Amino acid sequence: MARIASDVDRFQAARPRLEAIAYRLLGSASEAEDAVQETYLRWQAADVERIEVPEAWLTKVLTNLCLNQLTSARARRETYVGRWLPEPLLDGDPMLGPADTVEQRESVSYAVLVLLERLSPNERAVYVLREAFAYPHREIAEILDISEAASQQIHHRARKHVAQGKARTEIDEAAARKIVEEFLAAATSGRTEPLVRLLTQDAVSVGDGGGKVPARAKGFEGALAVAKFLRGLFKPSDAKRAYVGGAPEIYATTANGEPAVVAVVDGRVVGITCLEVTEQGIVALRSQVNPDKLVRASEQWAATDHGEPLYTL
Repeated sequence: MARIASDVDRFQAARPRLEAIAYRLLGSASEAEDAVQETYLRWQAADVERIEVPEAWLTKVLTNLCLNQLTSARARRETYVGRWLPEPLLDGDPMLGPADTVEQRESVSYAVLVLLERLSPNERAVYVLREAFAYPHREIAEILDISEAASQQIHHRARKHVAQGKARTEIDEAAARKIVEEFLAAATSGRTEPLVRLLTQDAVSVGDGGGKVPARAKGFEGALAVAKFLRGLFKPSDAKRAYVGGAPEIYATTANGEPAVVAVVDGRVVGITCLEVTEQGIVALRSQVNPDKLVRASEQWAATDHGEPLYTL
């Protein structure tokens, strides 16, 4: 019995790291939890006494489960209704994992999670293990059953793909809140001009409703088109309130390390919009309104105090 308890303790000690790896690999908190639970079941069934390095064994099992999940997820996403976006996590969520280095913070940013969807499963695994968790290529090669040279080549290719699509500028929490406040003031002004000034000329706005909440499959492109859309989105109406079950309260916060706007109705998060910001302005707005992908955020929101909303629509 003592040995079994010890095995459970060893797994629980590794769980936060495993969840952080799985979330980065899958872009979904619920799928990450499932992958970690399946890893635990395999750990329970294994002859643990013969496992020399439990951390390496657990990481290998988890990563390969996630690779299988990614392969099947690609097929499912071909039939997904509308645009697929990752599940955002509010800052403070332990599943975001380590945030001590620029590479770690960047690897879980919403903008980079979107870019990781373009990579092959192996490229994504190598990128995450190397960038976010500093695994040496020798260990990555053992986890993925490839050569060390192949791991280095895959990592180089993955970094190049991510860098080509990346426009992010790292900002601190105070600056992030200021950006969101300026954005909300412009969005609720009823005019397009203040919004256009905050957006880059090639700004885009995309949303994921999962077929459960209205969201255009094709996003809005260009500062003027995005500004017009946002002006309408933030215009209060009885129809909108009836649809979401009340008057949305709007807060400024951060999600996945990016400035974010959170809409809350009766304590339930009904939308999170992450802003990708550069020195030139807001280059992208990505809105998650699929209720299935807001469950964890709602639970975390309910457990913390956020003060008074900036606006009520």
